[in-house]
Amino acid sequence: MLRQKLYSAGLLIYCSLLTVGNIQKGSDIGTKNVTDNNTIVSQEPVLNLPGFDLNPTALQFAKEYVKKNTWGLEKLKKRTQSKFSIINSAFSKYNIPPELKYMAIVESNLNPDTVCNSTGATGIWQLMPITACELGLKITNEVDERLHVYKSSTAAAKYLKQLYAEFGDWLLVVAAYNSGPAKVARAINLSGSRNFWQLQNFLPAETRNHVKRFVSILYFFEEQNKTAI
Repeated sequence: MLRQKLYSAGLLIYCSLLTVGNIQKGSDIGTKNVTDNNTIVSQEPVLNLPGFDLNPTALQFAKEYVKKNTWGLEKLKKRTQSKFSIINSAFSKYNIPPELKYMAIVESNLNPDTVCNSTGATGIWQLMPITACELGLKITNEVDERLHVYKSSTAAAKYLKQLYAEFGDWLLVVAAYNSGPAKVARAINLSGSRNFWQLQNFLPAETRNHVKRFVSILYFFEEQNKTAI
């Protein structure tokens, strides 16, 4: 209990100092990446995802996943529209492809109250406390903006934009969101490729499965009405 209180107190101090620093001189996210963000906004995002360019192996995986999970996906689909509208609104301001909203299903099944006890990740985007503070969210004893769908989606959009500036590929962005950018950068160096399907074996199994779940869920939502599964 004491340990938890000390952690919470330390986090509050960190967030407070970070906020003051941002006001005084601008954080890396608030100032340094403005140029990067503007550069990316001027580019038309290209997705190597279902409905755009899905290799046969990935397509087979997606079809099998959907077949095994159709009941759960159909049930989930009935309660997604309101949250998807909110996420799309946040994403559009940062030119994030709307298809990436399906990441929130992989992260939390769109449940804002989802909390990972082992890491402290919270909300539909499962943002870690320090990451959330760096992205401008408020976390105090009274308020945790990671639980707010629009505010947390705005923070996620900022982070996704940063990851795209680093990797230039949306599937690698999904991988980096899960594992952290360092592991994706290492996989690129070891494989000599920036194609997820070519470097995936250099990533942790959890991250590989995370990306494949995302692809499968995107396939279900985007292609169901076009293709018989």
